[in-house]
Amino acid sequence: YITQAELNKTQIPLAWRDYCAHLLPELNKCRRDSMFMPWKCEEERVTWMKCQYDDYQRRMRKLERRKAARELALADAAADV
Repeated sequence: YITQAELNKTQIPLAWRDYCAHLLPELNKCRRDSMFMPWKCEEERVTWMKCQYDDYQRRMRKLERRKAARELALADAAADV
């Protein structure tokens, strides 16, 4: 998606370098060009927010799978004792 050099060039802060960081340079450029008017850059903002939401959902599904696997392992260990 986006390289570390491109992130450095576009000055994306470390805290924002996540799964959706490839969308931020375009969004930030649009915001600067439109002087941060809230009704501008709607498409870019919605795309980035959707990516953030999808990433959150993906991480929560992964967490639930880990919890279920851990509970299953604990149940198996208790049954063996």
